Amino acid sequence: MRLFRSRLPLISIEPCLPSFAKTPPTGPDWIHEIKHDGFRVLARRDGKKVRLISRKGKDLTYRFPLAVQAVSALPVHSCIIDGEAIISDAPGLAVFSLIRSYRNGARATVCAFDLIEIDGEDLRWRPIEDRKAALKKLLHRSHPGIAFNKHFDVEGTVVFHHACKLGCEGIVSKRLGSPYGFGRSNDWIKVKNPAAPAVKREAEEDWAR
Repeated sequence: MRLFRSRLPLISIEPCLPSFAKTPPTGPDWIHEIKHDGFRVLARRDGKKVRLISRKGKDLTYRFPLAVQAVSALPVHSCIIDGEAIISDAPGLAVFSLIRSYRNGARATVCAFDLIEIDGEDLRWRPIEDRKAALKKLLHRSHPGIAFNKHFDVEGTVVFHHACKLGCEGIVSKRLGSPYGFGRSNDWIKVKNPAAPAVKREAEEDWAR
């Protein structure tokens, strides 16, 4: 895998990936996010330059101009934001077939869930709740190309139930106090909605291999 290397010191990013489970973790040590069906991206701002890099290191900057414009407008000199590029249908559900089509790229929004670096400060070792608070503050001005992905501190089963009811891909639960990990992490737990299109698509892709 190619890593997204910043010109700033200490920053060499391999996206943190969730481990998989059949049920969400329980207890007060976890927060829970809705998992949207899209393209994982690292949004990198360095001065006036913005790049959107996929999980596997592919440059997606040219595909999502609205998201690039949004990151360019943030009140910082530099930042690295982790998120999911999505396009939603009329009811507001992220639809993978829409984001997959090149002709729809101008509509894509980055659903941001983590802040890795800001103005030269490496945040990877800060607790996730601190990173999320900093990200929410950074995104306090609304822009159609980027949005803060809300998290919930109620029981994960409740969040998962609502995610399934809405038709979302599932949820990702994250351990409070945890740093930003490298590769697959037990501090991030993904539980898939078995009825979601993403699960059927993944099963078909596995069968075809």
